[in-house]
Amino acid sequence: MGRPTTTTTFIILYYTIFILSYALPSFSGPISTEFIYPNFTASNFLFIDHTGTFLSSRNGTFKASIFNPETQQNNFYFSILHEASNSIIWTANRDSPISSSDKLTLTVNGITIFDQDGNLKWSTPPLKSAVNSLQLKETGNLVLLDKSNTSLWESFDSPTDTIVIGQRLKIGDFLSSSVSDEDLSTGNYSFSVTNGDGVLQWNGLTYWSLSMDTAAFKDSSSPVTYLAMNSTGLYLFGDGLVVVIQVILTRSDFRIAKLDSTGRFRVSSFSGTTKKWNDELTGPVDDCKIPFICGRIGLCTDVVGSTSASCSCPSGFHSDPNSKGCVPVNSNSLLPSTCNSSFDGNQFNSSEIDYIKLSSSFDYFANQFSEPETFGVQVSVCESLCSKNCSCLGFFFSNTSGSCYLIKKQLGSLISNTDTVNDLLGYIKMILAKTNGVDGENTNNGEDGRNFPLAPLVLLPTTAFFLVIIFLVVVIFWRRKKRMSATKSIKLGQLKSTSSAEFDFISIPGLPVRFDYEELELATDKFSTQIGSGGFGAVYKGTLPDKTLVAVKKIINLGIQGKKEFCTEIAVIGKIHHVNLVKLRGFCAEGQQRLLVYEFMNRGSLDRTLFHGPVLEWQERFDIALGTARGLAYLHGGCEHKIIHCDIKPENILLHDHFQVKISDFGLSKLLSPEQSSHFTTMRGTRGYLAPEWLTSSAISDKTDVYSYGMVLLEIVSSRKNCSLKSRSHSTEDDRSDGGGGGGSGGAVYFPLFALEMHEQRRYMEIADSRLEGRVTSEEVEKLVRVALCCVHEDPMLRPSMSMVVGMLEGGTPLGEPRVESLNFLRFYGRRFTESSILAGSNNVFTIYEQANATPSSATTSSQSAALSILSSQQISGPR
Repeated sequence: MGRPTTTTTFIILYYTIFILSYALPSFSGPISTEFIYPNFTASNFLFIDHTGTFLSSRNGTFKASIFNPETQQNNFYFSILHEASNSIIWTANRDSPISSSDKLTLTVNGITIFDQDGNLKWSTPPLKSAVNSLQLKETGNLVLLDKSNTSLWESFDSPTDTIVIGQRLKIGDFLSSSVSDEDLSTGNYSFSVTNGDGVLQWNGLTYWSLSMDTAAFKDSSSPVTYLAMNSTGLYLFGDGLVVVIQVILTRSDFRIAKLDSTGRFRVSSFSGTTKKWNDELTGPVDDCKIPFICGRIGLCTDVVGSTSASCSCPSGFHSDPNSKGCVPVNSNSLLPSTCNSSFDGNQFNSSEIDYIKLSSSFDYFANQFSEPETFGVQVSVCESLCSKNCSCLGFFFSNTSGSCYLIKKQLGSLISNTDTVNDLLGYIKMILAKTNGVDGENTNNGEDGRNFPLAPLVLLPTTAFFLVIIFLVVVIFWRRKKRMSATKSIKLGQLKSTSSAEFDFISIPGLPVRFDYEELELATDKFSTQIGSGGFGAVYKGTLPDKTLVAVKKIINLGIQGKKEFCTEIAVIGKIHHVNLVKLRGFCAEGQQRLLVYEFMNRGSLDRTLFHGPVLEWQERFDIALGTARGLAYLHGGCEHKIIHCDIKPENILLHDHFQVKISDFGLSKLLSPEQSSHFTTMRGTRGYLAPEWLTSSAISDKTDVYSYGMVLLEIVSSRKNCSLKSRSHSTEDDRSDGGGGGGSGGAVYFPLFALEMHEQRRYMEIADSRLEGRVTSEEVEKLVRVALCCVHEDPMLRPSMSMVVGMLEGGTPLGEPRVESLNFLRFYGRRFTESSILAGSNNVFTIYEQANATPSSATTSSQSAALSILSSQQISGPR
């Protein structure tokens, strides 16, 4: 028989491959679309050609895969991924990874995952009825359905670290971070929904809340039921779709909210065009606010000009190469562990526990969010509380208020706070290791007295004798001092009560630092440098012992007489923290003295910069307008108690570095008595910024602040006071002198009316500060002018809320159109003002007021009352 031909060889090879292809199992099954059915099995190995994907949603937006996030490792997870970005939005077995050959099975009882040894790695919970199908929806929701298409289980109900549009994170639910992008097991950070907020926690300790973000606005005080997203923003909803907190975002068809492995909560949108993620909200922004950013006792310091922070070890500690964090330099000192370890604090006496004192410029993330363990104590009491508590790993103590904050269970990173006032001193607990004497002899001998040195036996009687003498001398000295102190107390009692009532407020939770009057007198050099004054009192520049600058306000016209009532209100104000609100650092309530200590704003008030300083660029003006709006929106709806400021004006808007804007004097109106509140306008209200309802005895609401903000916004645009006169001809530098400008001739017009007329003619560049010299466009000016005019509508119901104002400025809310019929009062108002100015001269403000108030009987009541508000702010409360 001859050799086979080439044709014969090809035929044999073809049939061999054909037979083998049917004899061997397939290594890549087909991907199902939207549905799969019971008795289905999948593994990464069986679908290896599709990188483990075995199911896709109807339009392919999402896919279900047995996925390996890092190709160099052998950990696989059953996950739902966004197809375009290949991002995981849900994981089933995050804490029980499997191998490429371990199988997922769908049966009538649900989904199960077993390893090769038959060990259960993950399964759906027991179901009410038999499974008919598994569906992956276009929303990314994986659903088990019964034969009537009723949902038996959904992945949306068991979130991991991510939620998507259409998914709800209900109250009590939470997101948990992963250890890393490759290790999807549960980390130490969580984001949960409470009945009033969304909060980030590290090992159960809060370090950020959604309401803290400058883009978040509180619209209701209703209890929260769930968090959700849509194409326009992130929302916390109450019952009946009531929006409690909202974050308006740029419209996007796909976005996720994720708690990443670093401990940050991010809301990001995905661009199908660029194939990139865009972070829209990040909390916290500051690296140093993340609890474990630098490891245990690592010191986090912000780097100027950088978005990241640097890590180091505080004095007395050094970096530990075996773990992330710092350990004591002294090898005989050990950091304590938690109670379930051998280092149980209750097992050690005081001689075995020591503390390393930290620098006064250090802070700890938990101090801002936790209540003190106790108030009004000495540092020794705080130390004793920590020493007796095995879960206490250190403490922070306030010298002025005597507040004691314990660090329990976990030690996070420290924060360097060199630029701000920090009254707290930190102490880290140490366990002293026992040391041995020479030749291994223990220096602590047994109770039987063996090996006890001879010298002490000889010296003890002599020492005891001298100790008795010293004791007697101390007792005599103490009694004499006590008699002298009693005499002195009687004399001092004539000037200041020393009863326990002086300190009854120390039990009020949330109080900021309490200063003694003498401390503030020393800090201000006996109140020698006055930097402002107003209806509530004078403001003085001060320097604390740690060289921190503060502004000290002496309160006058106080309505609340009792210290407890005063301190209760201060506790409310002290709890309010927002980037656009001046922070209350402390207070003094001693005798008849009431003082407030604020952070110092080095650029002073807006009126000085706007009317008397160098020209502000347009972006700086816009940032000031937006920051002020955000601060007011937070007062009206973002904090626990709604606060109406009642005196918004440039003097109460302060500026810090880079023109960071902060509102001052918020909440102080609550300190007035009812009698004083009813005469608020005659006592300290600033005419020129007062809404018409102030003068017609109408109800005062947050819309009165909106009106004042509108007037301030016109001033920001033009660098002119709203009570000034604006010539109809081209503006000159003389027009702007003294914040008002002249124009007392026939062509003069009241400036808010001039702004309205220019809006009607669409001549917006006439309103802008001429010194900008073309560095601003008409469209940019129009935006702010339209917002301002909407804010000064005569009818409060037509004015937008401050959260809507923020939305309009940011671009997330359409610009409102001013209602002319509700702005006509400005025409009457301006006409009477200009008529009076011709007769009296624009500088005689009181004469103008008298003339303007002499309105004809045909004028409306509101218009008559509106004429009152033309008085300059300088005449009533002056600069702050």
